[in-house]
Amino acid sequence: MKFSNGCWLQKEGCACFSPAEVYFTKIEKDKVVLCAPTHKINHRGDTLGGINLTVEITTPMPEVIRVKTYHYKGAIQDGPQFALNLPKQTAIDATEDDEKIVVKSGNAKLVITKENWSMTYYNGDKKLSTSAWRDLAYMKTDWKGDAYVKSADKDAYMRQQLSLGVGELIYGLGERFAAFTRNGQSIDIWNEDGGTSTDQSYKNIPFYISNKGYGVFVNHTEKVSFEVATEAVTKVEFSVPGESLDYFFFNGPDLKDVLRRYTDLTGKPALPPAWTFGLWLSTSFTTNYDEKTVMSFIDGMLDRGIPLKVFHFDCFWMKDFHWTDFLWDERVFPDPEGMLSRMKAKGLKICVWINPYIAQESVMFDEGMEGGYFLKRPDGSVWQWDMWQPGMAIVDFTNPEAKKWYQKKLEALVDMGVDCFKTDFGERIPTDCVYYDKKNPEKMHNYYTYLYNEAVFEVLEKKKGKDEAVLFARSATAGGQKFPVHWGGDCWSDYESMEESLRGGLSLQLSGFGFWSHDIGGFENTSTADVYKRWCAFGLLSSHSRLHGSTSYRVPWAYDDEAVDVLRSFVRLKARLMPYLWKTALTAHNEGIPSMRAMVLSYTNDKMCNYLDKQYMLGDSLLVAPIFNDEGIGEYYLPKENGVWTDFFTGRQQEGGDWYTRTYAYMEIPLMVRPNTVLPLGNSEEGPEYDYADQVTFRVYDVQDEAAAEIYDMDQNKVASIVVKRIEDKLVIDCDNKKPFTVELVNTGILDVKGAKASKENKNTILRDCESHIECIQ
Repeated sequence: MKFSNGCWLQKEGCACFSPAEVYFTKIEKDKVVLCAPTHKINHRGDTLGGINLTVEITTPMPEVIRVKTYHYKGAIQDGPQFALNLPKQTAIDATEDDEKIVVKSGNAKLVITKENWSMTYYNGDKKLSTSAWRDLAYMKTDWKGDAYVKSADKDAYMRQQLSLGVGELIYGLGERFAAFTRNGQSIDIWNEDGGTSTDQSYKNIPFYISNKGYGVFVNHTEKVSFEVATEAVTKVEFSVPGESLDYFFFNGPDLKDVLRRYTDLTGKPALPPAWTFGLWLSTSFTTNYDEKTVMSFIDGMLDRGIPLKVFHFDCFWMKDFHWTDFLWDERVFPDPEGMLSRMKAKGLKICVWINPYIAQESVMFDEGMEGGYFLKRPDGSVWQWDMWQPGMAIVDFTNPEAKKWYQKKLEALVDMGVDCFKTDFGERIPTDCVYYDKKNPEKMHNYYTYLYNEAVFEVLEKKKGKDEAVLFARSATAGGQKFPVHWGGDCWSDYESMEESLRGGLSLQLSGFGFWSHDIGGFENTSTADVYKRWCAFGLLSSHSRLHGSTSYRVPWAYDDEAVDVLRSFVRLKARLMPYLWKTALTAHNEGIPSMRAMVLSYTNDKMCNYLDKQYMLGDSLLVAPIFNDEGIGEYYLPKENGVWTDFFTGRQQEGGDWYTRTYAYMEIPLMVRPNTVLPLGNSEEGPEYDYADQVTFRVYDVQDEAAAEIYDMDQNKVASIVVKRIEDKLVIDCDNKKPFTVELVNTGILDVKGAKASKENKNTILRDCESHIECIQ
């Protein structure tokens, strides 16, 4: 929200009350409290009126500083609170002298000047960002020159502005589809169902990250307005309505450290089970299907050698006008339990579509109305409208009984054979309604999705086990990363939408989310065979892979015969990559580092990577650059490394620090392996679940000093590891694996091998029947 009129003036009716000085300082065991009048105190008479701000500073965890600012501290706190992992009390490292107050948390430091108010954040002695005169402020938008503010009201806001340095770029704020860097954008944190081609977003996260090596989380569930280098082009501004502002400042200095600390606070992503990394196939949205159709899709995939792991039933598994009633449409599915049993006999998992809306035709509507399980209007009637489902109501998850009622319906489906749920919607949540727990509906709008997805996730953890729970969710708020997987929403079926989907996914994963998917082939309309085949390559090199559409099926033979070959090839490639992808997933789960990483996250100091949004790192070592044109031209940038990058498919080596362009067949994609990499490739192409250590191939790429890899089984136990060291003209390989394994040296020109049998094959040296210790001499 913009308050100013240029550099010096405020908009008409706006008044800015910013700290002028620190008048009192109170340093306690666990916090610093400052009395900050918004006018200079020259004599005692100046203390008799006017606006004071109270600033409370804590250090809840190392490298994190929390700042709360109040105008009226006694204002009603009527909204929900994010579930944060906060210790009960932490000692604060604070000092004060005549000029300043200094608060430290590890290398993070906040310096507040007393006489002329300013706040400056540091990493050690390196300045990160400053808030000075008129930056932290209490804003009134209905100001008429009153001497006093008599009450808190909707025309009051609290805002902070933090400076941007030269060349500083801002990322994150959720899954956003506009320009990848947020500089120059005005963004409201407000969940909306707007597709992937507008400035609206299904997943709004009030957290941003800077290439200077810090992050900021605004701890408010309501609408937070961000002005990123807009109202003031050298500042990030964030504002919230009301009488207080609460935010956390995360020090890095590495951007991965920022994400670790942010997810320490808001929650780590749950680990999706290994089967979820296989191919998902959907019925699509408005297509006509019954069991015969579904089985023709499943058998068609399996008969063509395309491993399929999950089959998803979209909305019309239920009767039209009845969403949601959790009852199979008996007109097309007369024997749902038998059908699910027959599908599971083919090795499939089952996903079904749900949403939190209950249509008036649903058998659940009367139950919910009588039980008081729906959002209500202020007059006590059920809140209803005709958008999406005629006469639909919305489940009120703040009512414990409503939550139990909804969960019981889901449990019955799990008992029937359903393995997971696509939790669609959760964005169009009204603000003219009343909740069971009387929470402020403006502050509940974004938070509703958290309660919705949490309720469904709890069912799966209860019925399937903690490590088997997974969703396919569209909406989210801060903390929603705990309930993966999230997909990108409704995109069109063209290259532009494919590009914007990737941009949104990378932005989301810079906002604390570890796993992400998208509709392969696009959702709206039907893509060309060309787009479909390119999207298949991109989709199978994403963390999760689903074929889904709106009015047409997404089975590959609906496009052309080559699409079958392309899909098959990349599904099988992903299965072989599972030892690597599973370790990447564990990193996302344990550390909060996403599986698909924007280039700036892995190469923050490479200026060329600051704006790159059409390529990404899949884990630590694989660079993926999807093709976005019908000429088959792949274009990508390789960061400078100690060593050379290697094309995964051809073995071609390329120096870092430059751009590369060439034309690719459909069976290829720019997939480059980072130097100093040991890439484990599994022994199965048939799906994501197998013994990753048994007969694994360790591909060793251009080791300049040392490279290593670890393999974990599906129970998260480390079962194998390998370390490769270069000592002058010799590679020394040590492998700890109780199962048979192969070492493949890529483009190393090995002349002599001790400890294993060697053979030349495809320009690589293959070491078979390996011992645990191998020496390779050049």
